[in-house]
Amino acid sequence: MNSGGNAGRRKPDWLKIRLPQGKLSMEVGNVVRKHGLHTICSSGRCPNQGECWDCGTATFMICGDVCTRACRFCNVKTGHPPPLDAGEPEHIALSVKRLTLKHAVITSVDRDDLPDLGATHWVQVLKAVKKENPDTTIEALIPDFQGKGELVSLLLEVHPEVMSHNLETVRRLTKQVRSRATYDVSLNVIRQIAASGIIAKSGIMLGLGEMRDEVLKTMDDLLEAGCSVMTIGQYLQPSKTNIAVREYVHPDVFAEYGRIGKEKGFRHIESAPLVRSSYHAEKHVK
Repeated sequence: MNSGGNAGRRKPDWLKIRLPQGKLSMEVGNVVRKHGLHTICSSGRCPNQGECWDCGTATFMICGDVCTRACRFCNVKTGHPPPLDAGEPEHIALSVKRLTLKHAVITSVDRDDLPDLGATHWVQVLKAVKKENPDTTIEALIPDFQGKGELVSLLLEVHPEVMSHNLETVRRLTKQVRSRATYDVSLNVIRQIAASGIIAKSGIMLGLGEMRDEVLKTMDDLLEAGCSVMTIGQYLQPSKTNIAVREYVHPDVFAEYGRIGKEKGFRHIESAPLVRSSYHAEKHVK
């Protein structure tokens, strides 16, 4: 742990979570509890949970809850995952239907233990959700599939409205923050998504020690790859074993990055301390 970081300091006021309690949000929460549905929104204690639910958006994680990688920013369990659940595609599809979602975000752990890295299962889930919920738009927040373009292509053929893959951080810090993923492999995944005509999206976290010029260079790299939607949020250390926060970035800095991103050419950019990958995801379809 970096002794010079902010991990042990009190979080600033702008990081206090204020969850809205709209009617739709409460209805979604009731359905989630009643049917025991698994959403990243609730299990990950996302600060934007209520706001997204009010907009009819929720995020699901597939392929289990054990990841084969050990990225230092992430608190998902790592180890040897159990076999895939053959009933998961139907379960996710029915969950989306029960929640009457307008927009569903689907993500997953990395499954480097599987011959196809989980790509076939991903396809089955996406197809099931589309079949059961023809009026619901979908964002697929995918792993890098080790940069194997043929596996990414399988998901592209299902044609979710948005496909995203996060860079997570700037090039210099990638080896410190991510375990097996590389900056260039991730850029190539984003480039392949954009080339297919599907909306390409990515996101990074701030507060890990990145410099301003590195953030701007990351924007340029994403735009060159064809990325049109970007999210920028504050990294928050989930446990003592995760990489330490180096800085709590002021909201004015986030706002500046948002303005710069729009000027550079992003069609849509979300930049604020509590922004997460799925924040206002329903807007990114338009």
